[in-house]
Amino acid sequence: MEHVGDCFLVPGPTRMSEACRESMATATITARGSEFREIMARLNSGLRYAFNLSPSSDKRGQESWEGNDGYKVIVVSGSGTGAMEMIIANRFGKQDNVLIPTNGKFGERVAEMAMRYCNVTHIRYEWGQSFDIEQLEQLSKNNNFESLIICHNETSAGITQDAKALSTLASSYGMGFILDGITSVGGIEVCPEAWNAEAVVVGAQKCTAGPSGIAAIAINEKYISESNHRRENQLLHPAYYFDLQFALNKGDDDQTPWTPSIIAAQGWATSLEILKNEGLENRISRCANMAKGVRKLFLDAGFRLLADNKQRSDTVTAILYPEGIDDKWRSRLKETYQTQVIGGQDHLKGKMFRVGTMGETPIEEIIEGCKRMMLCFKDMGHSIKELDVESYFR
Repeated sequence: MEHVGDCFLVPGPTRMSEACRESMATATITARGSEFREIMARLNSGLRYAFNLSPSSDKRGQESWEGNDGYKVIVVSGSGTGAMEMIIANRFGKQDNVLIPTNGKFGERVAEMAMRYCNVTHIRYEWGQSFDIEQLEQLSKNNNFESLIICHNETSAGITQDAKALSTLASSYGMGFILDGITSVGGIEVCPEAWNAEAVVVGAQKCTAGPSGIAAIAINEKYISESNHRRENQLLHPAYYFDLQFALNKGDDDQTPWTPSIIAAQGWATSLEILKNEGLENRISRCANMAKGVRKLFLDAGFRLLADNKQRSDTVTAILYPEGIDDKWRSRLKETYQTQVIGGQDHLKGKMFRVGTMGETPIEEIIEGCKRMMLCFKDMGHSIKELDVESYFR
């Protein structure tokens, strides 16, 4: 099937399906009636599937937010950053020391956020550079860290952390393990129970192809216990909208404490059903195959990739511009070739571009988009090898 029309290949927000958009174009409903509780049950059940947790009922009144693994899912009316702040604010106080290694913009954001609530040891690696596990182990051995917090998939640099190794490290030194999984849940393997993760965060508009402005957390019994202990002993910073206790008091009834993002919840519930129909393993495999094709194509074409070889992300690829090319290329790509990718951030702005391979993006769109990228580089005067683009994805 040949792809026609625009190619939207940014690493979130991803394109929403027609079914998702249609589910949001409905009459207004109340947040407290049975209709919305039915939507919440569908959403909670879909989230448990996306988080790779044990299944739950998608019927209201059946405790849709929990299964038999000790994890609960909670929907947050806010972006993934808001959900991440909720996780940190309800778990740590000034008496807590946490370890946060970073290798990109979004990990650094997590570290900056955590500094508002607790004592942070921030180990800052170059963007796209793998964490030094031995260094982190030595730090853990010599310090009494309460938790290890990571940005699992760093879209600013196109790198995915070795969560399994990091979870082993955390367990070895009695640390909690918390993941910003905003751009990995639903697109890269995430194993909360096997990794003994206390908390994981996801944003709707990334791998699950839902609407922007709504997110969710998955938390286990240990997280809830530690949160309750600190609350009872007045060790947490004051919070109101993000006070987890309000959400915990409403979950059994498929409710939210405050006015929820009703329309966004409707759309996300539908997107998660599309994910379930495709199959989590199938989506992860499709994203991986598309990313592998993008990586090999651009390497064969003579480009350099930012991230370390063994940990390159399967939902976004960070590609360095060749000499003499900058973001004018992206502008021409959008205006002349109706294809969108995203640029670099902070000190890498104008020095690289990033291609998203997440959500419901079909292989045909990636193939066509890559063909247009190659043509656009030629237009800009860059000498490029003649390559059979389609062969990299079949």
